[in-house]
Amino acid sequence: MSKHVLVTGGAGFIGSNFVRVLLRERPDWRITNLDALTYSGNLDNLADVGGSSNYTFAHGDICDGALVHELMRDVDYVAHLAAESHVDRSIEDSAPFIRTNVSGTQTLLDAARSAGVEKFLHVSTDEVYGELPLDDPSALFTEETPIAPSSPYSASKAASDLLARAAHHTFDMPIVITRCSNNFGPYQFPEKVIPLFVTNLLQGNKVPLYGDGLNVRDWLHVEDHCEALLAALERGTPGEVYNIGGNNERANIDLTKTILELMGKGEEFIERVPDRLGHDRRYAIDSSKMQRELGWRPTRSAWPAALEATVAWYRDNERWWRRVQSGEYRTRAEATSAAR
Repeated sequence: MSKHVLVTGGAGFIGSNFVRVLLRERPDWRITNLDALTYSGNLDNLADVGGSSNYTFAHGDICDGALVHELMRDVDYVAHLAAESHVDRSIEDSAPFIRTNVSGTQTLLDAARSAGVEKFLHVSTDEVYGELPLDDPSALFTEETPIAPSSPYSASKAASDLLARAAHHTFDMPIVITRCSNNFGPYQFPEKVIPLFVTNLLQGNKVPLYGDGLNVRDWLHVEDHCEALLAALERGTPGEVYNIGGNNERANIDLTKTILELMGKGEEFIERVPDRLGHDRRYAIDSSKMQRELGWRPTRSAWPAALEATVAWYRDNERWWRRVQSGEYRTRAEATSAAR
């Protein structure tokens, strides 16, 4: 059955990949992409789908109540991916994170309740759980793990999760929450570790490795994540939380060495830098609920093939990341703003 989906943040890394998965897997659906085109929103990410007859781009802010209520009028599903998401930026200035992740989420929830949408998918992060011990590899985040965020970013996401949960409990809104592990793949803004390291090395520069490099993350390919989001959107039970992970834990030092090996570089290209403030030591996801109840499992995240393919994408798409580095990609955003 055809649906109309409002995707927030659809010009970002995960959002643009999700739009592409929707167009491929649900070609009869209508997709409206609402994105404010802040620094990480990039219309170049969707250059290949902009002409699709069932795809519409709406330039705007999720905190703009009038616009959000207007866009929500005939929407069946909401997939809420818009977020400020970079931990380092949140440490420098948390205000944009509170505005977008908290106030923006509440604005969307209010509009969705008024419009009576069928399903509201709130996309969150495993970082809301805090950290796991390095010395206990059996410890995993489950959906019952208490929320204990460690950074301004994760605290803002935890707040948005709780607002979504409250909307379900108080108003019986059809809310589904997902929490994913670290994503990687095409179109990731090159301030994040994998594209940062790859593009640095492509330019002959060193890679900045935080602290002792022993921090562990569970790596999930973005297309695996997007397929999980589609499953949660269609089949997720309202009021439930679903963890999404790649079953792919790697210490940062091991990730770094693998990237160096794939790019034919030696360890002399590692530059040790002071650790991030409050840097969580380990994240690891138990996604068995997602697999058991929604029939999803990761198929693209296997190491090292998935990382090798990602490195190749950035090598083959130099024009894309060069435009991001130079700021040239912002010209499309500026033109879009001027046309409103």
